[in-house]
Amino acid sequence: MKQIKPYLVVIFIQAIYAVMFLLSKAAFDQGMNSFIFVFYRQTVATIFLTPFAFFFEWKTAPPLSFSTFCNIFFLSLVGITGSLDLYGVAVTYTSATLAAATANCLPVITFFLALLLRIEDLKVKTISGVLKLVGVVACLTGATILAFYKGPRFELLSNYHLLDYHKSQQNSAGVPSGSWLKGCFLMLLSNTFWGMWLVLQIFVIKGYPSKLLLTTLQCFLSSIQSLVIALAVERDIEEWKLRWNIRLVTVLYCGIMVTGVTYYLQAWVIEKKGAVFLSMSTPLALIMTIFASAILLGDMISLGSLLGGFALVLGLYCVLWGKKREQMPKASLDLEQASG
Repeated sequence: MKQIKPYLVVIFIQAIYAVMFLLSKAAFDQGMNSFIFVFYRQTVATIFLTPFAFFFEWKTAPPLSFSTFCNIFFLSLVGITGSLDLYGVAVTYTSATLAAATANCLPVITFFLALLLRIEDLKVKTISGVLKLVGVVACLTGATILAFYKGPRFELLSNYHLLDYHKSQQNSAGVPSGSWLKGCFLMLLSNTFWGMWLVLQIFVIKGYPSKLLLTTLQCFLSSIQSLVIALAVERDIEEWKLRWNIRLVTVLYCGIMVTGVTYYLQAWVIEKKGAVFLSMSTPLALIMTIFASAILLGDMISLGSLLGGFALVLGLYCVLWGKKREQMPKASLDLEQASG
C-alpha cells in the first residue's frame, strides 16, 4: 500500500486541477467576473492558510526585512495576481480543455526562463541537451497548433452533456477565431508569469525559507492587489454578490482545495518521489478535463486540441527526460550507453 500511495495521491492532485478547470469555466460562462473571482479565491486561500502558517511556522520564521517584503510583493503581483487574472480572461475566450492542455507547457516555460537567467544550462552536444531542445520545440509546436488549427470536431458526447446551462457555448466551436487566438495568447502569457514566479521564488526562499508563511503572505498580498484591479474593472455591487450557486462553489473550491490542499499534497509527493515524478503526472489533468468537459459542459473536442495537447505532453516528457539524464551519475550513463 505504501508503494501505491504516491500514485494515488498524484491522481488525486490532477483530479483537483481538472475540477478547477471545469468549475472556473462554468462560473465564467454563467457571467462571473474573472477579476472578482481572483479576489475572492485569494481571500479564501488566505483565510484558510493563515491558522496553519501561524501554528506551524510563526515561532521559527526569520524576520521579514523591507527588501524581502518588496520581493514577495512583486512575486505576488506577477506570479499570482497577474497569472490568475490573465488565466480568467483566457478561459472566457477558450475552453477548460485548452487550460488543461497549456498547463503541460509550464515545466518547459520554466526551464526556458531558468535558461535565460542562467540557472539552467543547455548543452546541445549531449543527449540530455538535445532532449531539452526537442521539448522546447515540441511545446512551441503544440501551442501553435492549439492557437491556429481546430480541424474536425468530435461531437459524440456534445449532445449528452449533463449541465443544461451551457447555452452560450464559449468553446472551440462557438468562439470567433480572433477571440480564440487572443485566449491562447493570454493563456500562454499566464503560464509564462507563473513560470517566472517559480523561477524567481528560488531567490526569495533563500532569504525567507518559511514556505507556508511565504505562501500565506503571497496570497494575502495577492488578495489586496486583485481587489484593486477588480474594483477598477467592475463597480456594479450586484456583480460582487456571492449566492448559493456555481460561483460560490468555485471560489471555495479554488481557495481551499487548489491553493490549500494541493500545496500540502504536492510537497508530500515531492518529498517521497521527487519533483520529476509529480511533473510527469500533469497530463492526467488534461485527459480528465477532455472527457469531463465533453460530458458536463458539452464542449466539442477538436482534432487541433488533441494534436496540440499531444505535442505539449511530448515536450513536457522530453524536457523531464533530459533533466533526469542530466542528474544521473556519469557511471550510470556510461553503463546505459554501453548496454545500448
